[in-house]
Amino acid sequence: MLLNKQEIGALILRLTLGALFFIHGFAKFQGGIENIVGWFSSMGIPGFMAYVIAVIEILGGFALILGLGTRIISSVFVLLMIGAILKVKLAVGLLGNGKMAGYELDLAFIAIALYLGINGSTFYSIDRMLFNSTKETKAV
Repeated sequence: MLLNKQEIGALILRLTLGALFFIHGFAKFQGGIENIVGWFSSMGIPGFMAYVIAVIEILGGFALILGLGTRIISSVFVLLMIGAILKVKLAVGLLGNGKMAGYELDLAFIAIALYLGINGSTFYSIDRMLFNSTKETKAV
């Protein structure tokens, strides 16, 4: 199989986004998920959602790294980041307020996830193995 630049680029984006979400979810448990539960509750978000989001980040990040359900997981991450911006980060602005980070990183995550949601990424993926995607590609 000949590779093109788009497949290699999509692989890099998929691995990066997957690793970053995995680390973010893992950090929520590592740093004490109960702190996140309390923070969510203070913003009017049900506390149990801290667990839900952390698990989505961990499992979704791992799935992206493996290339399993890339389009679906990426779409979920877009929704997750939009929710984070609207509920938490919008008030502190694009670059933050000195006490809290802004939503610039969230926008970058959205852009990467949108690309993967639209185009997918099957190079070195479980999806390719499961669905035997034999699409012939040309070298660029």
